Amino acid sequence: MAEVRIAAEPRTEFGKGGARRTRRAGRLPAVLYGHGTDPRHISLPSREFEHALRTDGANVLLSLQIDGGDELALPKSIQRDPVRGAIEHVDLILVRRGEKITVDVPVILTGDAVPGGLVDHQLTVLSVAAEATHIPSSFEVSIDGLDVGDSIHAKDVKLPDGTELAGDPEAVVVHVLAAPTAEQFEAELAGAEAELGSGAAGGAEAAAAAAGDTEAPDEDAAEGGPAEDQTPES
Repeated sequence: MAEVRIAAEPRTEFGKGGARRTRRAGRLPAVLYGHGTDPRHISLPSREFEHALRTDGANVLLSLQIDGGDELALPKSIQRDPVRGAIEHVDLILVRRGEKITVDVPVILTGDAVPGGLVDHQLTVLSVAAEATHIPSSFEVSIDGLDVGDSIHAKDVKLPDGTELAGDPEAVVVHVLAAPTAEQFEAELAGAEAELGSGAAGGAEAAAAAAGDTEAPDEDAAEGGPAEDQTPES
């Protein structure tokens, strides 16, 4: 994996207001930590960081130019705006050359499903231990030749030299199911509609009953019946 050089600057403003001002200046608030060091509050150029993510993926290796030196770091956590999807904050973890770290690497399926088969991609990432400067960008898993009922497990995925599986080796990565027939699909759809209809009817009955309960006190009051004392207890 290539190293992406990116200029980082110390950050002295904190809190929501400081973070907003940092983002308005075209930079991302970030925290750099790891190896027993105190967390350092820094900022990164937004466009350069987002370009690195698009090009090299979530495990992009960053060579941070900061305080007159270089630090190697990996994104650990990326916070995004829930509506716009824009990156708002980044946590970075320090790494060293030759150091093995555990990361999640995306699994990409290739090939075509067998006729009549439905692909169930259960594991979209593999947890592996790899040298910090040689983290795979992704793993390709071919589904060509798989019949209905066949599965590929984590232990079956070919890993590059120096990379070891860190998760459950028996975890199912992909499974081929029998695709439902048109009759089965229509039956499932009809069942779902029936459940929805019964649920709506039950809700209407409950609403009517609740309305009846709330009307009773009003009728008693209109007829001069005893009213409940609403005065708070002292």
